Amino acid sequence: MSELQPNKTILRLELPTDPRWVNIAEKNIEEILVDHAYCEQKAATSAISLIVKYPDKTKLVDELTDLVAEEWSHFERVLEQLKKRGYSLGRNRADEYVVQLSKHIRKGDKRERQLMDHLLVNALIEARSCERFKLLWKNIQDEELQKFYYELMVSEAGHYVSFVKLAKEYMPSDIVDARFKELLQIEADIIRNLEPRPDRMH
Repeated sequence: MSELQPNKTILRLELPTDPRWVNIAEKNIEEILVDHAYCEQKAATSAISLIVKYPDKTKLVDELTDLVAEEWSHFERVLEQLKKRGYSLGRNRADEYVVQLSKHIRKGDKRERQLMDHLLVNALIEARSCERFKLLWKNIQDEELQKFYYELMVSEAGHYVSFVKLAKEYMPSDIVDARFKELLQIEADIIRNLEPRPDRMH
């Protein structure tokens, strides 16, 4: 994972984040860190939910167990960054990006197709997080946070790849690729239509 260098080819995102986002986000770093902490907590919770829902999928259980531990360690590391700066965790806020994206997980379909959608939506969330961590790494002035976001960018790229590979473990690659292409366009439309929030990670 540590050798992954995320770029458009790897992440396949259809619409890049407006580069102005990072400049405004840097001025709201407390809010960004708080939102980021909850993003890591939700990522761990989402993976746990998949383990509980699909306990018969041995490879999924094994890989997501490791991912849960890593996401929770990220949560702890974000808390540490908050404390260093004299900030508290603050309240959780709804993530409209994730809410809208999750609506496209098909209900009432075959179990494996539902699993594929869950995994691919998680992959997209990781990809968008990775892209924004890259923007923070390359553009913010705080050297400690630069290093922090570089490390997390690399980790999120690995999680993205893992989710896509898991989808292909349980469904044919051509079906996964076709569905992911659809979801990539959906994700771009969501980003395009969401009200910009410089105090949010997504």
